[in-house]
Amino acid sequence: MTIRVSPEIKSTLERIAIDTRRSTSFLAAEAVSACVERELQSLDGIKRGLADARLGHVVPHDDAMAEIHAVIDAAEAARDADM
Repeated sequence: MTIRVSPEIKSTLERIAIDTRRSTSFLAAEAVSACVERELQSLDGIKRGLADARLGHVVPHDDAMAEIHAVIDAAEAARDADM
C-alpha cells in the first residue's frame, strides 16, 4: 500500500520517528490502524442507532434536551459547591 501525505505531515512524522526511535513506516501503520479502528467504531455506532430508530427506540428531542440540561446544571452546581 502506498499513501501520499503533505510535506508537513511527512516532516512531522519524521520528527516523531526520531524522537521515539521508531520508523516512519511503523508510525504510519499505527496511525492508519488507529484511524481504521475509530472509523469502524463510528460506523458501528451509527448502524446501532439506525437499528434502534427502526425499532422505535427513540427519545423525543425535548426530553433528551431536558435530560442533558439537567446533567449540565448538576455538574455546574457540584463545581460551584467545590469552589
